Amino acid sequence: MKEEIALPPKLNLDITVLRDAIKDEYKAVASDPQQGFHFHTGLKLARILEYPQELIDSVPERALESFAGTGNPFRMEKLKPGEKVVDMGCGAGFDSFIAARMVSPDGQVIGVDMTPEMLNKARNAAEESGMSNVDFHLGYAEELPVSDNWADVVISNGVLNLTPDKSATLRQLNRVLKPGGCLKFADIMVEKPVPHEAKEEIDLWTG
Repeated sequence: MKEEIALPPKLNLDITVLRDAIKDEYKAVASDPQQGFHFHTGLKLARILEYPQELIDSVPERALESFAGTGNPFRMEKLKPGEKVVDMGCGAGFDSFIAARMVSPDGQVIGVDMTPEMLNKARNAAEESGMSNVDFHLGYAEELPVSDNWADVVISNGVLNLTPDKSATLRQLNRVLKPGGCLKFADIMVEKPVPHEAKEEIDLWTG
Protein backbone atom coordinates (compact mmCIF):
# COMPACT_ATOMS: atom_id res chain seq x y z
CA MET A 1 0.00 0.00 0.00
CA LYS A 2 1.45 3.36 -1.09
CA GLU A 3 1.93 5.82 1.74
CA GLU A 4 0.27 9.19 1.16
CA ILE A 5 2.42 12.28 1.56
CA ALA A 6 0.81 15.04 3.57
CA LEU A 7 0.95 18.35 1.74
CA PRO A 8 1.57 21.55 3.72
CA PRO A 9 -1.55 23.67 4.31
CA LYS A 10 -2.20 26.34 1.71
CA LEU A 11 -1.07 29.80 2.71
CA ASN A 12 -3.75 32.42 3.24
CA LEU A 13 -1.69 35.07 1.52
CA ASP A 14 -2.50 37.63 -1.14
CA ILE A 15 0.31 37.07 -3.63
CA THR A 16 -0.18 40.47 -5.27
CA VAL A 17 0.10 42.28 -1.93
CA LEU A 18 3.19 40.23 -1.03
CA ARG A 19 4.89 40.95 -4.35
CA ASP A 20 4.11 44.66 -4.06
CA ALA A 21 5.66 44.76 -0.59
CA ILE A 22 8.82 43.05 -1.84
CA LYS A 23 8.98 45.37 -4.85
CA ASP A 24 8.72 48.40 -2.57
CA GLU A 25 11.64 47.10 -0.50
CA TYR A 26 13.89 46.64 -3.52
CA LYS A 27 12.70 49.82 -5.20
CA ALA A 28 14.25 51.58 -2.21
CA VAL A 29 17.48 49.60 -2.64
CA ALA A 30 17.58 50.72 -6.28
CA SER A 31 16.71 54.38 -5.73
CA ASP A 32 18.51 55.09 -2.46
CA PRO A 33 20.99 52.31 -1.67
CA GLN A 34 22.79 54.37 0.99
CA GLN A 35 19.78 54.84 3.27
CA GLY A 36 20.44 51.68 5.30
CA PHE A 37 18.47 48.44 5.43
CA HIS A 38 18.15 45.42 7.70
CA PHE A 39 20.58 43.70 5.30
CA HIS A 40 23.95 44.76 3.91
CA THR A 41 24.22 46.12 0.38
CA GLY A 42 26.76 47.27 -2.19
CA LEU A 43 30.52 47.09 -1.86
CA LYS A 44 30.42 46.19 1.84
CA LEU A 45 28.23 43.17 1.12
CA ALA A 46 30.34 42.04 -1.85
CA ARG A 47 33.42 42.02 0.38
CA ILE A 48 31.60 40.20 3.20
CA LEU A 49 30.62 37.51 0.69
CA GLU A 50 34.23 37.26 -0.46
CA TYR A 51 33.86 38.26 -4.08
CA PRO A 52 37.40 38.75 -5.45
CA GLN A 53 38.25 42.42 -5.88
CA GLU A 54 38.91 41.96 -9.60
CA LEU A 55 35.30 40.77 -10.05
CA ILE A 56 33.94 43.66 -8.00
CA ASP A 57 35.99 46.12 -10.08
CA SER A 58 34.53 44.67 -13.29
CA VAL A 59 30.95 45.61 -12.35
CA PRO A 60 29.47 49.04 -13.23
CA GLU A 61 29.18 51.24 -10.13
CA ARG A 62 25.41 51.64 -10.30
CA ALA A 63 24.96 47.86 -10.33
CA LEU A 64 27.40 47.42 -7.45
CA GLU A 65 25.82 50.02 -5.17
CA SER A 66 22.41 48.30 -5.23
CA PHE A 67 23.73 44.76 -4.86
CA ALA A 68 21.72 42.79 -2.29
CA GLY A 69 22.41 39.05 -2.00
CA THR A 70 23.09 36.29 0.49
CA GLY A 71 26.10 34.52 -0.99
CA ASN A 72 28.47 34.14 -3.93
CA PRO A 73 27.19 31.79 -6.66
CA PHE A 74 30.61 31.86 -8.37
CA ARG A 75 32.62 30.79 -5.35
CA MET A 76 32.88 27.06 -6.10
CA GLU A 77 33.26 27.15 -9.86
CA LYS A 78 33.49 29.87 -12.47
CA LEU A 79 31.29 29.97 -15.53
CA LYS A 80 32.78 28.90 -18.85
CA PRO A 81 33.15 30.96 -22.04
CA GLY A 82 30.22 30.41 -24.40
CA GLU A 83 27.71 29.37 -21.75
CA LYS A 84 24.17 30.74 -21.65
CA VAL A 85 23.14 31.92 -18.19
CA VAL A 86 19.91 33.00 -16.51
CA ASP A 87 20.17 35.19 -13.41
CA MET A 88 16.88 34.71 -11.54
CA GLY A 89 16.12 37.79 -9.45
CA CYS A 90 18.99 39.78 -10.93
CA GLY A 91 18.27 43.07 -9.17
CA ALA A 92 20.52 45.83 -10.51
CA GLY A 93 22.64 43.23 -12.29
CA PHE A 94 25.71 42.73 -10.07
CA ASP A 95 25.93 38.96 -10.62
CA SER A 96 24.67 39.28 -14.20
CA PHE A 97 27.60 41.51 -15.18
CA ILE A 98 30.10 39.17 -13.56
CA ALA A 99 28.52 36.24 -15.39
CA ALA A 100 28.55 38.12 -18.71
CA ARG A 101 32.29 38.74 -18.45
CA MET A 102 32.96 35.11 -17.54
CA VAL A 103 31.02 33.69 -20.53
CA SER A 104 32.16 36.25 -23.13
CA PRO A 105 32.71 36.65 -25.99
CA ASP A 106 30.25 34.03 -27.24
CA GLY A 107 28.10 33.44 -24.15
CA GLN A 108 24.91 35.21 -23.18
CA VAL A 109 23.21 36.23 -19.92
CA ILE A 110 19.54 36.95 -19.29
CA GLY A 111 18.72 38.71 -16.02
CA VAL A 112 15.13 38.48 -14.77
CA ASP A 113 13.62 40.60 -12.01
CA MET A 114 10.16 41.78 -10.94
CA THR A 115 11.21 45.25 -9.73
CA PRO A 116 11.16 47.81 -12.58
CA GLU A 117 13.49 50.23 -10.77
CA MET A 118 16.14 47.54 -10.40
CA LEU A 119 15.80 46.58 -14.06
CA ASN A 120 16.11 50.20 -15.21
CA LYS A 121 19.31 50.49 -13.22
CA ALA A 122 20.68 47.26 -14.70
CA ARG A 123 19.81 48.29 -18.26
CA ASN A 124 21.39 51.72 -17.85
CA ALA A 125 24.52 50.11 -16.43
CA ALA A 126 24.70 47.72 -19.40
CA GLU A 127 24.35 50.58 -21.86
CA GLU A 128 26.96 52.70 -20.13
CA SER A 129 29.44 49.82 -19.94
CA GLY A 130 28.89 48.77 -23.54
CA MET A 131 28.20 45.14 -22.60
CA SER A 132 26.20 43.53 -25.40
CA ASN A 133 25.91 39.94 -24.14
CA VAL A 134 23.60 40.66 -21.21
CA ASP A 135 19.87 41.46 -21.39
CA PHE A 136 17.40 42.23 -18.63
CA HIS A 137 13.72 41.24 -18.61
CA LEU A 138 10.76 41.92 -16.33
CA GLY A 139 9.31 38.71 -14.89
CA TYR A 140 8.57 36.51 -11.92
CA ALA A 141 10.56 33.50 -10.76
CA GLU A 142 7.41 31.38 -11.13
CA GLU A 143 7.01 32.51 -14.77
CA LEU A 144 10.48 33.04 -16.20
CA PRO A 145 10.46 34.78 -19.62
CA VAL A 146 13.05 32.36 -21.01
CA SER A 147 12.70 29.60 -23.62
CA ASP A 148 12.68 25.92 -22.70
CA ASN A 149 16.13 24.28 -22.42
CA TRP A 150 17.89 27.58 -23.14
CA ALA A 151 20.30 27.87 -20.22
CA ASP A 152 23.49 25.99 -19.47
CA VAL A 153 23.46 27.55 -16.00
CA VAL A 154 20.93 29.32 -13.77
CA ILE A 155 22.30 31.51 -10.99
CA SER A 156 20.28 33.07 -8.19
CA ASN A 157 21.30 35.02 -5.11
CA GLY A 158 18.96 35.42 -2.15
CA VAL A 159 15.78 35.13 -4.21
CA LEU A 160 14.24 31.69 -3.72
CA ASN A 161 13.32 32.55 -0.11
CA LEU A 162 11.18 35.43 -1.43
CA THR A 163 9.12 33.33 -3.84
CA PRO A 164 5.70 32.34 -2.44
CA ASP A 165 5.40 29.25 -4.66
CA LYS A 166 8.76 27.51 -4.46
CA SER A 167 7.55 24.39 -6.26
CA ALA A 168 6.52 26.48 -9.26
CA THR A 169 9.84 28.30 -9.17
CA LEU A 170 11.83 25.06 -9.15
CA ARG A 171 9.74 23.75 -12.06
CA GLN A 172 10.64 26.90 -14.00
CA LEU A 173 14.33 26.42 -13.28
CA ASN A 174 14.08 22.85 -14.53
CA ARG A 175 12.22 24.02 -17.64
CA VAL A 176 14.75 26.65 -18.74
CA LEU A 177 17.82 24.53 -17.99
CA LYS A 178 19.23 22.28 -20.69
CA PRO A 179 19.48 18.58 -19.83
CA GLY A 180 22.56 18.30 -17.64
CA GLY A 181 22.48 22.03 -16.89
CA CYS A 182 23.68 23.48 -13.63
CA LEU A 183 21.92 25.48 -10.91
CA LYS A 184 24.13 27.75 -8.81
CA PHE A 185 22.27 29.56 -6.08
CA ALA A 186 22.87 31.15 -2.72
CA ASP A 187 20.06 31.66 -0.24
CA ILE A 188 18.90 31.80 3.36
CA MET A 189 18.55 28.57 5.32
CA VAL A 190 16.80 28.21 8.66
CA GLU A 191 17.53 25.53 11.24
CA LYS A 192 13.94 25.21 12.43
CA PRO A 193 10.68 25.05 10.43
CA VAL A 194 8.95 28.40 10.05
CA PRO A 195 5.51 28.29 11.72
CA HIS A 196 2.62 28.34 9.28
CA GLU A 197 1.18 31.51 10.86
CA ALA A 198 4.51 33.31 10.37
CA LYS A 199 4.49 32.49 6.65
CA GLU A 200 1.28 34.51 6.36
CA GLU A 201 2.84 37.67 7.86
CA ILE A 202 3.96 39.83 4.94
CA ASP A 203 6.16 41.98 7.18
CA LEU A 204 8.24 38.89 7.97
CA TRP A 205 8.82 38.24 4.27
CA THR A 206 10.28 41.70 3.73
CA GLY A 207 11.86 42.42 7.09
